[in-house]
Amino acid sequence: MDNTMPILLVPGLVSSPRIFAPLLPGLWRFGPVTVANHIRDDNMGAIARRILAEAPPRFALAGHSMGGYIAFEIMRQAPERVAKLALLNTQARSDTPEATARRQGMMARARGGDYRGVLDELFPGFVHPTRHGDPNLRQLVHDMGEDVGAEAFIRQQTAVMGRPDSRPSLAWITCPTLVLSGDTDNTIANALSVEMADGIHGARLVILPDCGHLPQVEQPQPTTDALVEWLRC
Repeated sequence: MDNTMPILLVPGLVSSPRIFAPLLPGLWRFGPVTVANHIRDDNMGAIARRILAEAPPRFALAGHSMGGYIAFEIMRQAPERVAKLALLNTQARSDTPEATARRQGMMARARGGDYRGVLDELFPGFVHPTRHGDPNLRQLVHDMGEDVGAEAFIRQQTAVMGRPDSRPSLAWITCPTLVLSGDTDNTIANALSVEMADGIHGARLVILPDCGHLPQVEQPQPTTDALVEWLRC
């Protein structure tokens, strides 16, 4: 392929590179793929700065869930370095008081040694209701949780709680943008994806059927197809 583009993937909360594994065969043909490390800092500004310091000079950026919040911060800090933007099962709004209270409860449990219980609590909201009994997906969530670890989970939650409202900056995004969600995302409603797509000029909105919050592993082929079309635009 004559014109390759480095691709930077940013995982979500308690997610590791494992979440993107099903997509890699379809993406690597378009350029070198990097999965960002987002577990070392406890605020969005510092996470984005560290990722940018390690990233190629210019890249296609795809952020999933918390990774979308980080992508918005990267866009604020260095929009000229982002050639294309994909926002997967994420939102532009800041945390609600109710969400913050729930996060604080999970952080307290993780500090107290019940991190595995927190992962079990998160799992039903991560997948489509028909997959609540899927042992492979549940194991994946636990494996990624172990990759991240309880201390980094607490840092991530601190960063997520303190994130700014990115809705005012949606109109500033001018690069080709994909907004993707599942039709039954019980963690971040797809109405918030519609809101982002409406706010970004020319954004393409894709809502996958029979899919929850983890499209990379719930609907890997349609997710890959949407990202390939985005990379080709």
